[in-house]
Amino acid sequence: HRDLHLSFRRQRQMCIRDSLYLQEKDPILRTLIERYGFYRPSPPTSDGWSSLCRTIMFQQLAGSAASAIQKRWLASYKRTLQSGFPSPRQVLNTRSDVFKAAGVSQQKTSYLRSLAEHVESGELDFDELTNLTDEDVITRITQVHGLGVWSAHMFLMSQLRRPNILPVGDLGVRNGMKIAYQVEGLVTPKVASEIGQRWEPYCSAGSWYMWKVADGDQDFFNDPVN
Repeated sequence: HRDLHLSFRRQRQMCIRDSLYLQEKDPILRTLIERYGFYRPSPPTSDGWSSLCRTIMFQQLAGSAASAIQKRWLASYKRTLQSGFPSPRQVLNTRSDVFKAAGVSQQKTSYLRSLAEHVESGELDFDELTNLTDEDVITRITQVHGLGVWSAHMFLMSQLRRPNILPVGDLGVRNGMKIAYQVEGLVTPKVASEIGQRWEPYCSAGSWYMWKVADGDQDFFNDPVN
C-alpha cells in the first residue's frame, strides 16, 4: 500500500510539474490551467490487456453506446479478471454468437481476437512495453489487427503515463485546439503538430487540456469501465 501511495504521489507531482511548465510556456494554456486546475488524468486501467480491449470497444462509437455494448459483453462472462474483462484465453474461446448477442460487431470481434492472439503468443508483452521507447510501443501495438496509431497514443498516455504524446489523429484534441487557439478553418494533423510543438516535452498534458476545452469535463478515459 505504501508503494502504491508513493507511486500516486509521484504521479501527482509529475502532473503538477507538467502544468507549471506549460503555464510558463503558453499563455493560452495558462488561462486553461487557471480554469481547470492542474493536469489530472484518470488512473490507468488495472492492466494493459483490459485497457486495449476497452479502446477497441470504444472505437468509432459514442461513449454511451460503447459503454452499453461493453457492459452487455462483460456480463456474458461468469468469471473475469479484476478489471471486469475476460482473459485473452476466454476471448479466444468465446463463440461468435456471444459477441453478436452483446452487440459487438464482426469487425470488433476480429480485433479483440487478434489482440488476444498477440497477448497469448507473447508477441505483445505488457511488462516489456514499459521499457520500450514511445515509437517501439507504437510499433508493437499497431501489429494488432484494428489497433492503429491513435490506439497506441491513447495507451501511451493513459496506461504508460508517457509525458510527451501528441495524438494528432484525435478529433477531440484538434477540436480543442480550434477553440482554444481560435484557428480559422480545419485543424489538420499538420497544424495540430505545429501547435503542439510549443508544449514539448509535456504534450500529453497539453492534449488533456484540449479535451477539456472540446468536451467540457469529459475525456476518453473518464468513463467508468462498467
